[in-house]
Amino acid sequence: MGLGDRIHNAAERLHGKGKKAAGEISGNDRMRAEGKGRAVRADLKQAGEKIKHAFRRH
Repeated sequence: MGLGDRIHNAAERLHGKGKKAAGEISGNDRMRAEGKGRAVRADLKQAGEKIKHAFRRH
């Protein structure tokens, strides 16, 4: 996993958490759901990269 991928995934996760928080504060369920989805997607990408890295090493 490259450093660029890590930074991109972390930024996407942070963006999702921020959007989720903004949705909760404003009472906007759609924004909250989009933020949660974006954060989960970033976590899944990160997990996929870790799995690929594990198989490359062995």
